[in-house]
Amino acid sequence: MIIARSPLRITLGGGGTDLPSYYEQHGGFLISAAIDKYVYVTLHKTFIDELIIKYSKMEKVLNIEDIEHPIIREAIKLTKTNIKGLEMTSMADIPAGTGLGSSGSFTTALLRALHNYNKNIILPQELAEQACYIEINKLKEPIGKQDQYIAAYGGVTCFDFMKDGGVDATPLQISQETLYDLEDNLLLFFTGYSRSASSILKEQNDKSKKDDEEMINNLHFVKQLGLESKNALENNYINKFCELMNVHWEYKKRRSGNMSNTKIDDWYKIALKNGADGGKLIGAGGGGFLMFYASDAAKLRHAMIKEGLEEVRFKFDFEGTKVVVS
Repeated sequence: MIIARSPLRITLGGGGTDLPSYYEQHGGFLISAAIDKYVYVTLHKTFIDELIIKYSKMEKVLNIEDIEHPIIREAIKLTKTNIKGLEMTSMADIPAGTGLGSSGSFTTALLRALHNYNKNIILPQELAEQACYIEINKLKEPIGKQDQYIAAYGGVTCFDFMKDGGVDATPLQISQETLYDLEDNLLLFFTGYSRSASSILKEQNDKSKKDDEEMINNLHFVKQLGLESKNALENNYINKFCELMNVHWEYKKRRSGNMSNTKIDDWYKIALKNGADGGKLIGAGGGGFLMFYASDAAKLRHAMIKEGLEEVRFKFDFEGTKVVVS
């Protein structure tokens, strides 16, 4: 049996500038952090001819082209895996559609497991590139490259997205003190809303392709916020980082009318009155997780629990996508 796992992520600055429609013209930058919540993929050899696939549904097929799950189908094709007598299962610590990059994590975990099954060694850069190729190039999803890259690399990492499609990954140069500070005081609360990121990202993608001035200027500003967040974190200016989170959220909401809703806006206001110094919605928007930095974490937890929100506690993951059983 082979078990591969891939971490989910939170974005600390610059989110949205990793879409090809933006970075191919202007270059992108963001800071992303892998967390210790995972997507798992298991492969198991059986004694029957069919490929058995278990996720939210179950498939049994003899031919690759008959696989309904598009990512699984394309990953098997890319890795040239012999599917005869293979059973595949996926599971996750947190459901999909909650803004933590589960699709990119699933794709990297799947590819890592298949490469291990085929006895191939693959490095994080190539793993991320293959995952992006499947989701962006083959399946034409209107998404960026952040999720695949942070899942593959892990850590708290800065990514420069080049106009030619190249990606430079550099660890954020923060002190151990700042790292522990973030782990202790960054809090995640589930809004109860799950959604597909595609519709919101498609809106951004379409406007960027049309050189919509308001959208392009918004992303320029958000990229600058990402660079300022890098400087703030590397110099342990936590108050400045919190200010930048709040500004980022205001600009993020302007990119789509579906980015937030009245309930999310109310929870955000309540959080800022009850121990939170800065915050934003994680992911493309519309639901998922609210993330806050709280100087009074206990007060914020009490207020959010009173509102019916569930907290998910986390630490950072520094291993990235890996095989845990082989």
